[in-house]
Amino acid sequence: MSTPKGIAKLEKKLATWLADPKDGLIHLIYDYGAGDQATSEVAAAIMGHAPNGWHLKETNVGSFDTIETGFTLAQLGMQVVPHRPQKTMIFANCAPRKDRSAKRRNNEGEGLVVGLLKSGVYVIAVNSGHSLSFVRDSFEWFYATTISKSGSQFRSRDNFPKAVGMLLSGDLSFLGSKLDPKRVIEKAPDSVVGYVDSFGNLKTTIRSSSKFVRELKEGQPIRVFINDCYADAFVAKGSFNVSEGQFAFAPGSSGHDDRFWEVFRRGGSAEEHFNFPRKGAEVKIQAMPR
Repeated sequence: MSTPKGIAKLEKKLATWLADPKDGLIHLIYDYGAGDQATSEVAAAIMGHAPNGWHLKETNVGSFDTIETGFTLAQLGMQVVPHRPQKTMIFANCAPRKDRSAKRRNNEGEGLVVGLLKSGVYVIAVNSGHSLSFVRDSFEWFYATTISKSGSQFRSRDNFPKAVGMLLSGDLSFLGSKLDPKRVIEKAPDSVVGYVDSFGNLKTTIRSSSKFVRELKEGQPIRVFINDCYADAFVAKGSFNVSEGQFAFAPGSSGHDDRFWEVFRRGGSAEEHFNFPRKGAEVKIQAMPR
C-alpha cells in the first residue's frame, strides 16, 4: 500500500514521537460491559497488532453513549506530560450506527478516522455522534481512513486494530482523505450531563469560560433542574465548600484549562437524587434570591 501524497511530513513527526525510548500507553475507550468477553477480544486484537513496548488501559462507557465517549476521550486526550506518558494514543469505539436509520448492507457502520491532537496524543476513533465533539477544535491534523467500515458485525475486533498497529509502527498509509473536523464532527452540547463519576457527581458540559458561569458569585444560592427533578444548591469553588448533605455547583476535575462544572452532593449522590439521569440530559440553573 503506497503512502498518500503529502503524508511524508506527518510520518516523519510520527517517527520522532515513536523514537522515545520509554513504553507507550494505549487508551481503549469502549461501550461494551466492563469485563465483557467482547472487551477481552478487542484488547487482545489491539495488542496482537501493537509492537512491543505498549501497554493497554481500558475505560468503559455506557452502551451506545457517544456523549460519555466524547467526554472521556477529551479528558484523556487533552492530558499533557507528565500526567501521561509521552507516547499516548487513544482507540475509541462506540458505534451505535445511528448516522443512517435505513437498513445497512454488510454490517456497515460509521467510519474510522485518525488524527493528532494539539496535546500530542494520537486518536483513532469511530466518528459517531458526539464521540469526537469535545476535541473538535483540538486537532492538529485529521483524516478519514481506508480501513473497511463494513464486512463484520464486530469491526472493533476484526477491522480496526490493524489501524492501531500501523500507526504504532510509523505507517500512515491507511490514511484516506483529509477532513475538516468542524465540518464532519458534531458540536459538543452546551448544558447537559456529560459524565457521572463513581461518587454520583454529575459532570456537566458547562465550562468555566461560559458567560453564565463567569457571572456566578461564590456562595450564591441556585436551583438545579435535571431529569424532571430539582435541588437547591450553592455556587462553590471546591468540593468541600458546602456543609454535609448540601448540593453545590462547582468547577470539577475535568476539562483541563477550561473546567467543566459539576453538580454534587457532599456526602451523598447527586445522581441518585436526580433519578439517575442519562448522559445528554439537559441541565438548567436558576438563580435564587439570597
